[in-house]
Amino acid sequence: MTGVRWPIILAVILTAVLEVLDMTIVNVALPHIKAAFGLANDQTVWIVTSYIVASVAVMPLTGFFVRRVGRRRLITTAITGFAMFSMLGGASWSVGSIVLFRIGQGLFGAFLIPLSQSILFDAFPRDKRGQAMALFGLGVVAAPVFGPTLGALLTEYFSWRAVFYVNLPMAAFALMMIAGELERDEIKRLPVDWAGLALMVTAIGCLQMTLDLGESHDWFASRFIQITALGAVFAGAVFVIRGWSKPDNIVDFSLLKDRSFAAANVAIMGFGVAMFGAIAILPLFVQGLLGYPVLDAGFLFIPRGIAAGFSMVITGAVLVSRLDPRALAVLGLTLTGAGNILLSQVTLDAGFWNLAWPGVVSGLGMGLFFVPMSTLAFQNIGSDRQDEASGIYGVTRSIGSSIGIAIIGWQLARRTQVHWALLGEHLTPYGSGVARYLAPLHLTPSSAAGAAHLAETLQVQASMLAFQDAFLLAGLAALAMIPAVLLLQKPRQAAPVPMAA
Repeated sequence: MTGVRWPIILAVILTAVLEVLDMTIVNVALPHIKAAFGLANDQTVWIVTSYIVASVAVMPLTGFFVRRVGRRRLITTAITGFAMFSMLGGASWSVGSIVLFRIGQGLFGAFLIPLSQSILFDAFPRDKRGQAMALFGLGVVAAPVFGPTLGALLTEYFSWRAVFYVNLPMAAFALMMIAGELERDEIKRLPVDWAGLALMVTAIGCLQMTLDLGESHDWFASRFIQITALGAVFAGAVFVIRGWSKPDNIVDFSLLKDRSFAAANVAIMGFGVAMFGAIAILPLFVQGLLGYPVLDAGFLFIPRGIAAGFSMVITGAVLVSRLDPRALAVLGLTLTGAGNILLSQVTLDAGFWNLAWPGVVSGLGMGLFFVPMSTLAFQNIGSDRQDEASGIYGVTRSIGSSIGIAIIGWQLARRTQVHWALLGEHLTPYGSGVARYLAPLHLTPSSAAGAAHLAETLQVQASMLAFQDAFLLAGLAALAMIPAVLLLQKPRQAAPVPMAA
């Protein structure tokens, strides 16, 4: 390739945005969907869970399908299918239909991220991959940050159905450019390892359902969660043991024998815990506890997104070629962790910028981590295995995000109960402090109104302390990934590699 082909680059960035955006944009519309269909909380969870489970279950198969049907045919089919199910999702008439169409979105959308990443790698010479990952990261990392804002605007001024229909123009534009620019590639007739496929889908599906539904089902007190957890462990163990040295396994485990790729998968999983765990509970904090309107809660993510985009461009265009990418990734993890730790210091009196500035710090960390980490992960992976490696890397990132949301959500619920008990020990109707607190309100500790007010205040304070603990845990999760980054190999300085047009 004598020059960078910008139509393809823009097209694949749009496809990446499509898939990642849909993970977060729907979350803001869930209360409206719940009201429209009269859903219970557990039914609402399935609207999110069905998409994630379907996506994560088939994402590792990207390399296999590329060899079977070709990269061009697979990505055009994936974009078309994703757009079709997005349109159907917007026209849903019941909870069953919307869950079904979300599954379809997940099945087709699963291939968009890995294919976008591998196509971008081929569009840039090896020494320019930092720039490629900066462009890719603008979609993968900035989209979930801006997703709540866009979802809030569409839901507020149009309808919850608009969060599905917004995918259609982006998909059409990307499809037209890819169909005209991306070359047809060779198709190989490969046997299907049906046993390995069944084991992999079972393991990942059970793991994802355990993570997504554990909190609402009281974790291992639920027989359903016990079954899904055992299914994930058993199927996963058999899948790995059976396929570790199997040359025609449905997923090529030999990729994980590369130190850099294996360590990068650990690091990106931990980064998903830190980033998505904090992003998932921030709307709950500002809307549920601080009383922010939905639009103001969405606007809170804008400074974080701008910082992430700026950081990615600077890192990819300048820093990654001049500094050790491992040092940049460590700095990125440090800033991401510091931003979450700063959030753990906010109080009930926090204003907009008290909440936004920690997001700016974390946003800067996103770009400094994501760009060099993606470059380092694939430094020893040949072009013929990039689709396979991108699928594994993508599913690891997605599972890390789910683990983060599950762990942080569990921490939030558990610590709320702990703080409620600890604070409640100091409240008695005979304490002088309680009487002085209620006196300006013309209430007494022995009155029903006074007791109700105390209970409400206690709940608010316990929740505030629990959110602080949860943000702190998310910050520590980012810092805990620094040793994994240090295991990565230092990248070789490679001369520009000409690529065939």
